[in-house]
Amino acid sequence: MAIVEHYYTKFEEENFYHIYNRSIDKKPMFCNDGNYEYFLKKYDAYLSAVIDTYAYCLLGNHFHFLIRIKDLTTFKKLSNQPDNKSTHDIISHQFRKFFQCYAMSFNKQQNRTGTLFQTPFKRALVDDDSYFRKLIYYIHSNPETHQLVKDFREWKWSSYQTMLMEKHTQLKNQKCLNGLAISNNLKSTI
Repeated sequence: MAIVEHYYTKFEEENFYHIYNRSIDKKPMFCNDGNYEYFLKKYDAYLSAVIDTYAYCLLGNHFHFLIRIKDLTTFKKLSNQPDNKSTHDIISHQFRKFFQCYAMSFNKQQNRTGTLFQTPFKRALVDDDSYFRKLIYYIHSNPETHQLVKDFREWKWSSYQTMLMEKHTQLKNQKCLNGLAISNNLKSTI
C-alpha cells in the first residue's frame, strides 16, 4: 500500500521522484510486448520534454520510474504555458495526458471500458543519495521480488540492460551506474 504522502507530493524543478502506479483492478495493464513498447513510446512522447528518466521497470499490473524534473523554462515558451502555471501542474498534466493516451489504446485493444490506472498516481521525493541508490536496486529487482524471473537482470522491460549500454540513450545512466555498483553489493547481503 502506498504511503499517503505519496499521493500529494508536489513536483518541483530539478528534484528527483519515484513515480509508481498500478492498474485500478490489479489486472494486467500489459498483455503483450506491443503494450510494453507502446507504453514506453508514449511515455517518451508526452514526458521527455519535461523530465529525465534515470531508471524504470514495467511489470504486468504496475510500473516504477525514477525521474528528475527538468528546468521548464524552454518547455513553457515552446508550449505557450502561462508564466503563472506551476511546475507541479505542468508535470501532472503531462502525466495525465500520457496515462489517458495509453488507457484509451489499451481499452480499445482489450475491449474494455473505464479507468485503467489508480488515481492519483504515486510519487515520492528522492532527497538523498542513499535513497537514490536503494531505489535503483528496488526498481530493477521488482520482477525478481514478484517472482516473474529468477534474476532481475533477465527482465526485458526494465532499464537495467539499457544502463549497461555504451551507446547514447535518453536514459540518464551514468549516475545510475554509480548507484547500481553500490546496490549490487546490497543484493549479495540480502
